[in-house]
Amino acid sequence: MITKPILIVAGEPYSIFLEIFFKSLKEKKIKKIKNPIILICSKDLLTKQMKKLKYNFLIRNINKDNFHANKLNNQKINLIDVNFKFKKPFDKITIKSKTYIENCIIVALDIIKKEKIKMLINGPISKTHFLQKKFPGMTEYFAKKTSSKGKEVMLIFNKELAVSPVTTHLPLKKIFKKITKNKIIRHVNVINDFYKYNLKKKIKIGITGLNPHCETTDQYSEDEKILKPAVNKLKNKGIKAQGPYAADTIFIKNNLKKYDVIVGMYHDQVLTPIKTLYGFNAINITLGLPFLRVTPDHGTNNKMIGKNLSSPTSLIEAILFSKNISDY
Repeated sequence: MITKPILIVAGEPYSIFLEIFFKSLKEKKIKKIKNPIILICSKDLLTKQMKKLKYNFLIRNINKDNFHANKLNNQKINLIDVNFKFKKPFDKITIKSKTYIENCIIVALDIIKKEKIKMLINGPISKTHFLQKKFPGMTEYFAKKTSSKGKEVMLIFNKELAVSPVTTHLPLKKIFKKITKNKIIRHVNVINDFYKYNLKKKIKIGITGLNPHCETTDQYSEDEKILKPAVNKLKNKGIKAQGPYAADTIFIKNNLKKYDVIVGMYHDQVLTPIKTLYGFNAINITLGLPFLRVTPDHGTNNKMIGKNLSSPTSLIEAILFSKNISDY
């Protein structure tokens, strides 16, 4: 077995991420991991936040162009320093952090390609400042960066139940034009293949309708003309998909037992209920890239920066998941 590193980009510098990273390293489950955890961020930021939050980890500096995973361990923080100075590490999110984050991601993508790494964890990133309306979200950003545009799929993963929106960070008025039969079929295929080949699991998939109760007073019904034919096509291919179902009842307790994944037509249709059910005990996985991109299922959480009160649960789950996928 080859022990692959777990690669982490810290993301937005003015966020709670390094706080939950420090907390994660102290967890017993994380201490048992043999895969070296490699952090990509500014050493200046790391040391300043460590001092402010009263943590005392040793740091091992790593050359991004010359390291070998089998020689590393997690007794120290394995750091690839993206040199950037921060006068106030608990200040606020601004456009100034864009270049820094971009540099961190470039380093990570280069390492992934050279070392053939299967996973990347990235901390939360402020879409408003970093993406500047060029992409709907980081899912689409990574798809563009890896020449995977149109193949990307967002999966909010929990061991009990996962959800996936066919469209992601779009205004409601734009969603209807993006829902097509082929898009739904491709989307579900990517999810089914992920479970089949990465998790070695055959899954049952529930698919929501687009309109309330899968009904409409309009002459044209997307649920009848697009959703039903897509589900039938998936069934014919041997995929255990069912639907379309009304989104307001599919998450009822008895229904949840029937499915491993629920695919919705838009972001809040499925993310609102899963966060209600599981809080932050879930991780955001981008499928359809040359690697799996994982991020904790929370944002930058500006109001909690520097308070040392944030939960590391989602990051811990992301690291454990990465460990399981990386080992082969």
